[in-house]
Amino acid sequence: MRFVVMVKGDPEIEAGRQPSTEEFAEMAEFNEELLRSGMLEMAEGLQPSAEGVRVLFDGDAEPQVTDGPFAETKELIAGFWILRADSLAEVVELMKRVPNPDGRPGEIEIRRIAEF
Repeated sequence: MRFVVMVKGDPEIEAGRQPSTEEFAEMAEFNEELLRSGMLEMAEGLQPSAEGVRVLFDGDAEPQVTDGPFAETKELIAGFWILRADSLAEVVELMKRVPNPDGRPGEIEIRRIAEF
């Protein structure tokens, strides 16, 4: 099974905050562990929403394009992993170990990828 693990954004990330050297090193080590385990298919960070757009479809109307930034930072995705695992529980246990050297609050959402 494949899962997408989405790291939720926050106001600091949306303002362009970059990881500290310690954060970057710990995350690189964690990602290397995922790679060695064979679970990691992809991991990427995303640019702030100020550099993105949304396309809104509303029935028969012409789709509307809205430029970022977007106000609800807690609803935005700051980065993601695509992982291969045997179960959701396995991914949950793995994500409990995500490095957070500064102890910052945050949220990760995990969803199984629909494979037809």
